Amino acid sequence: MSRLVFALMWLIHGLPFRALAAVGNGVGTALFWLIPERRRVTRINLAKCFPVMPEAERERLARAAFRAFCRSFIDRAVLWWGSPERIKRMVQLEGLEHLDAAGPRTIVLAPHFAGLDAAGILLSMERDLSSLYSHQKDPVLDKLLLESRTRFRPHIVSRQQGLRKVLRWIQSGIPFYYLPDLDFGRKGTIFVPFFGVPAATATGLSSIARSTGAAVVPCVARMLPGGGYVAQFYPAWRDYPSGDDAADARRMMAFIEERVREMPEQYHWLHKRFKTRPEGEPRFY
Repeated sequence: MSRLVFALMWLIHGLPFRALAAVGNGVGTALFWLIPERRRVTRINLAKCFPVMPEAERERLARAAFRAFCRSFIDRAVLWWGSPERIKRMVQLEGLEHLDAAGPRTIVLAPHFAGLDAAGILLSMERDLSSLYSHQKDPVLDKLLLESRTRFRPHIVSRQQGLRKVLRWIQSGIPFYYLPDLDFGRKGTIFVPFFGVPAATATGLSSIARSTGAAVVPCVARMLPGGGYVAQFYPAWRDYPSGDDAADARRMMAFIEERVREMPEQYHWLHKRFKTRPEGEPRFY
Protein backbone atom coordinates (compact mmCIF):
# COMPACT_ATOMS: atom_id res chain seq x y z
CA MET A 1 0.00 0.00 0.00
CA SER A 2 2.77 2.44 0.92
CA ARG A 3 4.48 1.85 -2.43
CA LEU A 4 1.30 2.87 -4.22
CA VAL A 5 1.01 6.04 -2.10
CA PHE A 6 4.61 7.01 -2.80
CA ALA A 7 4.21 6.27 -6.51
CA LEU A 8 1.24 8.65 -6.62
CA MET A 9 3.29 11.26 -4.75
CA TRP A 10 6.06 10.93 -7.32
CA LEU A 11 3.53 11.46 -10.11
CA ILE A 12 2.31 14.76 -8.61
CA HIS A 13 5.58 16.14 -7.21
CA GLY A 14 5.91 18.54 -10.14
CA LEU A 15 2.53 20.20 -9.59
CA PRO A 16 2.42 23.88 -8.60
CA PHE A 17 2.79 24.43 -4.87
CA ARG A 18 -0.77 25.70 -4.57
CA ALA A 19 -2.05 22.50 -6.21
CA LEU A 20 0.05 20.34 -3.87
CA ALA A 21 -1.39 22.28 -0.94
CA ALA A 22 -4.91 21.55 -2.18
CA VAL A 23 -4.12 17.85 -2.51
CA GLY A 24 -2.66 17.78 0.99
CA ASN A 25 -5.68 19.56 2.44
CA GLY A 26 -7.99 17.08 0.73
CA VAL A 27 -6.03 14.12 2.04
CA GLY A 28 -6.06 15.60 5.53
CA THR A 29 -9.83 16.12 5.41
CA ALA A 30 -10.34 12.47 4.46
CA LEU A 31 -7.82 11.00 6.90
CA PHE A 32 -9.38 12.85 9.81
CA TRP A 33 -12.27 10.39 9.45
CA LEU A 34 -10.26 7.39 8.24
CA ILE A 35 -7.71 7.27 11.12
CA PRO A 36 -9.83 7.23 14.28
CA GLU A 37 -6.89 6.55 16.65
CA ARG A 38 -5.00 9.68 15.60
CA ARG A 39 -8.22 11.67 15.57
CA ARG A 40 -8.78 10.62 19.18
CA VAL A 41 -5.19 11.50 20.17
CA THR A 42 -5.49 14.93 18.55
CA ARG A 43 -8.75 15.66 20.32
CA ILE A 44 -7.31 14.62 23.69
CA ASN A 45 -4.18 16.73 23.23
CA LEU A 46 -6.20 19.81 22.32
CA ALA A 47 -8.64 19.29 25.20
CA LYS A 48 -5.73 19.07 27.66
CA CYS A 49 -3.92 22.11 26.26
CA PHE A 50 -6.94 24.33 25.53
CA PRO A 51 -9.52 23.35 28.17
CA VAL A 52 -11.38 26.67 28.06
CA MET A 53 -11.61 26.75 24.28
CA PRO A 54 -15.13 25.98 23.05
CA GLU A 55 -15.43 22.37 21.90
CA ALA A 56 -16.54 23.40 18.40
CA GLU A 57 -13.43 25.56 18.02
CA ARG A 58 -11.18 22.73 19.23
CA GLU A 59 -12.83 20.45 16.67
CA ARG A 60 -12.07 22.94 13.89
CA LEU A 61 -8.48 23.11 15.14
CA ALA A 62 -8.20 19.31 15.15
CA ARG A 63 -9.32 19.13 11.53
CA ALA A 64 -6.92 21.94 10.58
CA ALA A 65 -4.08 20.07 12.29
CA PHE A 66 -4.79 16.99 10.16
CA ARG A 67 -4.79 19.13 7.02
CA ALA A 68 -1.47 20.76 7.95
CA PHE A 69 0.13 17.40 8.77
CA CYS A 70 -1.01 15.84 5.50
CA ARG A 71 -0.02 18.91 3.49
CA SER A 72 3.49 18.68 4.91
CA PHE A 73 3.61 14.99 4.03
CA ILE A 74 2.50 15.58 0.42
CA ASP A 75 5.07 18.38 0.17
CA ARG A 76 7.75 15.84 1.03
CA ALA A 77 7.43 14.66 -2.56
CA VAL A 78 9.23 17.86 -3.55
CA LEU A 79 11.89 17.25 -0.88
CA TRP A 80 12.35 13.65 -2.04
CA TRP A 81 12.39 14.14 -5.81
CA GLY A 82 12.30 17.85 -6.64
CA SER A 83 15.28 19.72 -8.01
CA PRO A 84 17.34 21.93 -5.67
CA GLU A 85 15.96 24.99 -7.49
CA ARG A 86 12.37 23.85 -6.87
CA ILE A 87 13.05 23.26 -3.17
CA LYS A 88 14.52 26.75 -2.91
CA ARG A 89 11.35 28.17 -4.45
CA MET A 90 9.21 26.25 -1.95
CA VAL A 91 11.06 27.26 1.23
CA GLN A 92 12.35 30.63 2.41
CA LEU A 93 14.88 31.05 5.21
CA GLU A 94 14.59 34.25 7.23
CA GLY A 95 16.87 35.44 10.00
CA LEU A 96 19.91 33.40 8.96
CA GLU A 97 22.04 36.23 10.36
CA HIS A 98 21.12 34.94 13.83
CA LEU A 99 22.64 31.56 13.02
CA ASP A 100 25.74 33.20 11.54
CA ALA A 101 26.16 35.43 14.60
CA ALA A 102 25.78 32.63 17.13
CA GLY A 103 29.40 31.50 17.00
CA PRO A 104 31.34 28.52 15.67
CA ARG A 105 29.24 25.84 17.43
CA THR A 106 25.46 25.87 17.18
CA ILE A 107 22.35 23.82 17.88
CA VAL A 108 19.29 24.67 15.80
CA LEU A 109 16.23 24.02 17.97
CA ALA A 110 13.51 22.90 15.51
CA PRO A 111 10.15 22.15 17.17
CA HIS A 112 7.66 19.81 15.53
CA PHE A 113 5.74 22.19 13.33
CA ALA A 114 4.51 21.13 9.91
CA GLY A 115 7.42 22.66 8.01
CA LEU A 116 10.35 21.32 10.01
CA ASP A 117 11.56 18.89 7.33
CA ALA A 118 11.28 21.48 4.57
CA ALA A 119 13.33 23.95 6.61
CA GLY A 120 15.93 21.36 7.56
CA ILE A 121 16.47 20.11 4.04
CA LEU A 122 16.84 23.60 2.57
CA LEU A 123 19.25 24.53 5.36
CA SER A 124 21.28 21.41 4.56
CA MET A 125 21.53 22.66 0.98
CA GLU A 126 22.89 26.01 2.14
CA ARG A 127 25.51 24.69 4.59
CA ASP A 128 26.72 21.62 6.45
CA LEU A 129 24.11 20.31 8.89
CA SER A 130 23.82 17.32 11.21
CA SER A 131 20.76 15.70 12.75
CA LEU A 132 19.34 12.62 14.44
CA TYR A 133 17.07 10.14 12.70
CA SER A 134 14.31 7.92 14.10
CA HIS A 135 13.73 4.70 12.18
CA GLN A 136 10.20 4.20 10.80
CA LYS A 137 8.21 0.98 10.98
CA ASP A 138 7.45 1.11 7.25
CA PRO A 139 10.72 0.21 5.46
CA VAL A 140 9.77 2.11 2.30
CA LEU A 141 9.02 5.30 4.23
CA ASP A 142 12.14 4.78 6.33
CA LYS A 143 14.27 4.63 3.19
CA LEU A 144 12.66 7.70 1.62
CA LEU A 145 13.00 9.83 4.76
CA LEU A 146 16.62 8.83 5.28
CA GLU A 147 17.52 9.45 1.64
CA SER A 148 15.85 12.87 1.65
CA ARG A 149 17.59 13.96 4.83
CA THR A 150 20.97 12.89 3.49
CA ARG A 151 20.33 14.11 -0.03
CA PHE A 152 22.61 17.12 0.26
CA ARG A 153 24.65 16.54 3.45
CA PRO A 154 25.49 13.11 4.92
CA HIS A 155 25.76 14.09 8.61
CA ILE A 156 23.01 12.03 10.22
CA VAL A 157 22.83 9.22 12.76
CA SER A 158 19.95 7.25 14.25
CA ARG A 159 18.84 7.83 17.82
CA GLN A 160 19.86 4.26 18.55
CA GLN A 161 23.48 5.11 17.68
CA GLY A 162 23.65 7.81 20.32
CA LEU A 163 25.16 11.29 20.29
CA ARG A 164 28.89 10.66 20.07
CA LYS A 165 29.15 11.57 16.39
CA VAL A 166 26.81 14.52 16.84
CA LEU A 167 28.98 15.99 19.58
CA ARG A 168 32.05 15.69 17.36
CA TRP A 169 30.21 17.34 14.46
CA ILE A 170 29.09 20.25 16.63
CA GLN A 171 32.59 20.78 17.96
CA SER A 172 33.93 20.78 14.41
CA GLY A 173 31.55 23.59 13.47
CA ILE A 174 28.66 21.67 11.89
CA PRO A 175 25.28 22.91 13.23
CA PHE A 176 23.02 20.30 14.80
CA TYR A 177 19.34 20.38 13.73
CA TYR A 178 17.63 19.12 16.88
CA LEU A 179 13.97 18.11 17.39
CA PRO A 180 13.63 17.36 21.13
CA ASP A 181 9.96 18.21 21.82
CA LEU A 182 8.31 14.79 21.51
CA ASP A 183 7.59 12.24 24.24
CA PHE A 184 10.60 9.89 24.25
CA GLY A 185 9.66 8.09 27.48
CA ARG A 186 11.23 8.45 30.92
CA LYS A 187 14.90 8.04 30.08
CA GLY A 188 16.70 11.39 29.96
CA THR A 189 13.51 13.36 30.54
CA ILE A 190 11.87 15.40 33.28
CA PHE A 191 8.30 16.63 33.66
CA VAL A 192 7.74 20.29 32.83
CA PRO A 193 4.49 22.07 31.95
CA PHE A 194 3.29 22.35 28.38
CA PHE A 195 0.12 24.44 28.36
CA GLY A 196 -0.06 23.66 32.08
CA VAL A 197 0.08 19.89 31.59
CA PRO A 198 3.14 17.97 32.90
CA ALA A 199 4.95 16.65 29.83
CA ALA A 200 7.97 14.34 29.74
CA THR A 201 10.60 16.60 28.21
CA ALA A 202 14.11 15.69 27.07
CA THR A 203 16.97 17.47 28.80
CA GLY A 204 19.27 16.80 25.86
CA LEU A 205 19.25 20.37 24.57
CA SER A 206 20.90 21.84 27.65
CA SER A 207 23.15 18.79 28.08
CA ILE A 208 24.51 18.99 24.53
CA ALA A 209 24.90 22.77 24.72
CA ARG A 210 26.80 22.43 28.00
CA SER A 211 29.15 19.68 26.79
CA THR A 212 29.98 21.36 23.46
CA GLY A 213 29.73 25.05 24.33
CA ALA A 214 27.21 25.43 21.51
CA ALA A 215 24.73 28.30 21.22
CA VAL A 216 21.05 27.46 20.79
CA VAL A 217 19.32 29.15 17.84
CA PRO A 218 15.59 28.38 17.53
CA CYS A 219 14.08 27.88 14.07
CA VAL A 220 10.33 27.64 13.49
CA ALA A 221 8.96 26.77 10.05
CA ARG A 222 5.60 28.26 9.10
CA MET A 223 3.40 26.76 6.38
CA LEU A 224 2.00 29.37 3.97
CA PRO A 225 -1.69 29.31 2.95
CA GLY A 226 -1.02 29.13 -0.80
CA GLY A 227 1.80 26.59 -0.60
CA GLY A 228 5.41 26.72 0.56
CA TYR A 229 7.07 27.61 3.86
CA VAL A 230 8.97 30.32 5.68
CA ALA A 231 11.53 29.20 8.27
CA GLN A 232 12.28 31.91 10.85
CA PHE A 233 15.53 31.86 12.82
CA TYR A 234 15.55 33.59 16.20
CA PRO A 235 18.45 35.16 18.10
CA ALA A 236 20.63 32.73 20.04
CA TRP A 237 19.45 32.28 23.61
CA ARG A 238 21.41 34.17 26.24
CA ASP A 239 22.45 32.52 29.50
CA TYR A 240 21.72 29.06 28.17
CA PRO A 241 22.32 26.50 29.51
CA SER A 242 21.71 27.88 32.99
CA GLY A 243 23.07 24.92 34.95
CA ASP A 244 19.53 23.90 35.94
CA ASP A 245 18.19 21.26 33.55
CA ALA A 246 14.62 21.70 34.77
CA ALA A 247 14.73 25.46 34.22
CA ASP A 248 16.25 24.96 30.79
CA ALA A 249 13.58 22.45 29.80
CA ARG A 250 10.87 24.84 31.00
CA ARG A 251 12.42 27.61 28.92
CA MET A 252 12.39 25.42 25.81
CA MET A 253 8.77 24.36 26.28
CA ALA A 254 7.67 27.92 27.09
CA PHE A 255 9.24 29.11 23.82
CA ILE A 256 7.49 26.34 21.87
CA GLU A 257 4.20 27.12 23.61
CA GLU A 258 4.48 30.76 22.49
CA ARG A 259 4.99 29.69 18.89
CA VAL A 260 2.10 27.20 19.10
CA ARG A 261 -0.21 30.02 20.17
CA GLU A 262 0.79 31.88 16.98
CA MET A 263 -0.16 28.98 14.67
CA PRO A 264 -1.78 26.21 16.72
CA GLU A 265 -3.01 24.21 13.72
CA GLN A 266 0.56 23.62 12.53
CA TYR A 267 1.88 21.86 15.63
CA HIS A 268 2.16 18.06 15.67
CA TRP A 269 -0.95 17.30 17.72
CA LEU A 270 -1.27 13.80 16.22
CA HIS A 271 1.63 12.65 18.44
CA LYS A 272 0.95 11.22 21.91
CA ARG A 273 2.76 14.11 23.58
CA PHE A 274 1.47 13.18 27.05
CA LYS A 275 1.94 9.42 26.77
CA THR A 276 4.43 9.27 29.66
CA ARG A 277 2.75 10.31 32.92
CA PRO A 278 4.12 11.08 36.38
CA GLU A 279 4.01 8.15 38.78
CA GLY A 280 0.48 7.42 39.94
CA GLU A 281 -1.21 9.61 37.29
CA PRO A 282 -3.69 7.86 34.96
CA ARG A 283 -2.98 7.61 31.25
CA PHE A 284 -4.55 10.09 28.86
CA TYR A 285 -4.77 7.82 25.83
